[in-house]
Amino acid sequence: MCGIVAYIGTQQAYPILIKGLQRLEYRGYDSAGIALLNGNLNIYKKKGKVNDLISFVEDKNVDATCGIGHTRWATHGKPDDLNAHPHISGNGRLTLVHNGIIENYALLKEALKNEGHVFHTQTDTEVLVHLIEEVQKRNKLPIEEAVREALTQVEGAYAIVVIDKEDPGKLVGARKGSPLVIGIGNDGFFLASDGTPIVEHTKKVIYLEDEQVAVVRRNGDYEIRTINNEIHTPFIDELTMEIGRMEKDGYDYFMLKEIHEQPRTIADAMRGRINAEKNLIRLDGLDDFKGQIDAAERFIIVGCGTSWHAGLIGKYLFEDLARIPVEVEYASEFRYRNPVVKSSDVVIAISQSGETADTYAALELAKKQGAFLYGVVNSVGSSITRLTDAGSYIHAGPEIGVASTKAFTGQVTLLTLMAIKIARERNQISEEHYSKLLHEFEKIPAKAKKVMELDDKIKYIASEIKDSPNALYLGRGFNFPVALEGALKLKEISYIHAEGYPAAEMKHGPIALIDENMPVIVIATNKSLNEKIVSNIKQVKARKGIVIAVVTEGDKNIGEIADYTIAIPETEEPFSPLLSVIPLQLLSYHIAVMRGCNVDQPRNLAKSVTVE
Repeated sequence: MCGIVAYIGTQQAYPILIKGLQRLEYRGYDSAGIALLNGNLNIYKKKGKVNDLISFVEDKNVDATCGIGHTRWATHGKPDDLNAHPHISGNGRLTLVHNGIIENYALLKEALKNEGHVFHTQTDTEVLVHLIEEVQKRNKLPIEEAVREALTQVEGAYAIVVIDKEDPGKLVGARKGSPLVIGIGNDGFFLASDGTPIVEHTKKVIYLEDEQVAVVRRNGDYEIRTINNEIHTPFIDELTMEIGRMEKDGYDYFMLKEIHEQPRTIADAMRGRINAEKNLIRLDGLDDFKGQIDAAERFIIVGCGTSWHAGLIGKYLFEDLARIPVEVEYASEFRYRNPVVKSSDVVIAISQSGETADTYAALELAKKQGAFLYGVVNSVGSSITRLTDAGSYIHAGPEIGVASTKAFTGQVTLLTLMAIKIARERNQISEEHYSKLLHEFEKIPAKAKKVMELDDKIKYIASEIKDSPNALYLGRGFNFPVALEGALKLKEISYIHAEGYPAAEMKHGPIALIDENMPVIVIATNKSLNEKIVSNIKQVKARKGIVIAVVTEGDKNIGEIADYTIAIPETEEPFSPLLSVIPLQLLSYHIAVMRGCNVDQPRNLAKSVTVE
């Protein structure tokens, strides 16, 4: 959840660290801090955003060519100046930043107290730096050896970078369960939680594997070993992200930019994979492992949050088109409930970051039981991509806004391609139906662009309901998961309580909540269930509820009874979530802005959930 950036080389470290922390702030923004080493060790940290740290450091000494930085999402200890990272050892020699949770920190802390260590914070991270200090002092080890030895005693997840004031020519990094990337530059080394702080300095990176310790030296040398002291020869990868896609480009918020990017990102998820004229879908992850996919008796989709909602749409797609039974699981529950997984199952993991801790653990469990693992991921080189047997990237580019938008539609686009392709290969749809679906699917980016033209109308509707304390979202069929996603977006960024329900379930409880103060957002684009949805809307109106309906262009039945309608282009029913979700994203965005909320950095949230 936290963001780490570090540098050692010939450049000034402070500008690199600050710019890097700003790029990583989506991972956490409870506090931020840096440590700069240039003879003396200067540590500056502050509760709040990176800008609060910048203001605090304004008149301080920042001259250094080596340093580490951290932006925090609090786990152990409240967000304040004291608990902010970096943390320092008792003897003042070592400084450390950490992403993750040390599960046995309490036992380690008691043992270290017995050795005379004194602690000043509530964090597990301070325990870790004291542990490394104790190992180094007791065994008279260089810092990289002390880190490696200490980590053999640690249970939990970590990505760390350590500075030794008495050994200033090196940085030491290590990871287990939390990501850490090494950037190899012409004038130094960079370490970071992901590629976003590194890409403007170098494209050459090494993705550390679990239980590996890296030492990078100012002289240009580096070495990677396992915590069992085995030398590892790394593969040097290349970053493909574009710097321009990490800027706001004139938008007030990254979220708004990313909503408006969706016509492009949906097209990017399709590019090179679909050709309607040739009646062709090409997905290397499926094509290269056709035997395992064809033999599958069941798909299990695992994900968290928005990715879980995308997985629910995937269930509708695979079952409706390909006639494959699908279970959709919260990864956090799946990993702990002793699930039945067979070697004939395909487990599909959905994760924007590719680092989601619960999803990764769910995959590890499924792998032990012999399932074939398939990843639907955005971030190249992430942990989930390395664990899975096959997979496909959604190519959405960096998603900086904490509330996911373009990653969701990218995931749904990819799942739709998979479902259509498998359906045809299993002869569950005719060649004629297959061709019709392909031709219509290629039109989705243009139709998504048309939905963006509704922004002013959606903004007006937002102004009418922005002060409502609660909201209800209803959908049926393919659009039931869209109702869940719409409610989640409203909760995440505007702090309005909202719930998503299957429309028919409204009368089994939620209808008790409906009155003249309750906006009810109905996704009503389903042709097959139109009459049923009209009935549901009438039930709401009979109880004075405010109805906002997302309908298909030309629909007059619902327009006559709803208070507000948002008409989106007509498409095939399985594709409707890609269009119907966009008005809900915009509605949540405008409501949040009108309520004075920080849309990109909603309270208590972080983008990449790498801890439990």
